[in-house]
Amino acid sequence: MEKVLVSACLLGRPVRYDGGAKPVGDEVVGRWRSEGRVVVFCPEASGGLAVPRPAAEIVGGDGADVLDGVARVFTERGEDVSRHFVRGARLALEAARGAGVRVALLKESSPSCGSLRVYDGRFAGARVPGQGVTAALLRRAGVRVFGEDQVPEAAACLRALEGAAR
Repeated sequence: MEKVLVSACLLGRPVRYDGGAKPVGDEVVGRWRSEGRVVVFCPEASGGLAVPRPAAEIVGGDGADVLDGVARVFTERGEDVSRHFVRGARLALEAARGAGVRVALLKESSPSCGSLRVYDGRFAGARVPGQGVTAALLRRAGVRVFGEDQVPEAAACLRALEGAAR
């Protein structure tokens, strides 16, 4: 049975920068949980950031650029928190590998977990195409990454992976 790495905030855990959660109320995710498929993870908290914490955005690119050392993650106050994001991404990958995860469902727009878009680094609420640090590292390792608005696509991917294994 395929497992899915899921952002902790999507499962109702209060780990977001503002101390809140963003639970996804999809019945498919509920079924995954009841089937024991879910590996819960918050790369930001695991990377050493407090809850709550200052909002952070990627400046100079996206998560792949942070991994490559050409972009950084800063708080609105100008604190460079890149090392926490990279550490959290590495720990997420470690957890995924340990559980045999090949699919992830992550919080869209997050500087860690964004799969299609992230905030633009100006702290003005604008989003740009790109991925977060954890999403980028997971993809580099071959994990298929989806945002919380792509549950049907993630479910189809799981079915295809399980069908190919038979």
